[in-house]
Amino acid sequence: MEFVELMQQRYSVRAYRSDPIEEGKLQQVLEAARLAPTAANRQPFRLLVIHTEGRQDELRRVYEREWFLQAPLIIGICTVPSEAWSRVDGKNYADVDAAIAMDHLILAAANLGLGTCWIGAFDPAAARQVLGLPKEVEPLAFTPLGYPADQPRPKQRKPLSDLVRPEHW
Repeated sequence: MEFVELMQQRYSVRAYRSDPIEEGKLQQVLEAARLAPTAANRQPFRLLVIHTEGRQDELRRVYEREWFLQAPLIIGICTVPSEAWSRVDGKNYADVDAAIAMDHLILAAANLGLGTCWIGAFDPAAARQVLGLPKEVEPLAFTPLGYPADQPRPKQRKPLSDLVRPEHW
């Protein structure tokens, strides 16, 4: 699929079939995240591959929407801020780097016919407990990963003229 077409067709899936994901497709999606650019190439993130089967009750504590639990897998991305590059003013780039990696993962999934939905409105304390995260690791985002069981809705996007400022603000 052409890249622009892929971006136009990708949508936030909120209903999933329970069909298993082929191991080759999972590896391609994870590899896309690994190949994402990061500041100083430090890759200050870790990917959690979580099977939903039999874990619905504990995963519901992380994010309570039923469609979150329908997909066979959930991918979580966590940052390791101590491994990240920091700008001269101290701005740590772990979140930026992990967001780029998650975006690569989501686009690769869409290219393979898999659905995702970026979730940032989860309970971080529950995620930390359910997933056994060490103190120095921060959960950033989650996405179900599975075959869509819904249809895309029209996307609402601002016009480019509202987003671009030529030369200065």
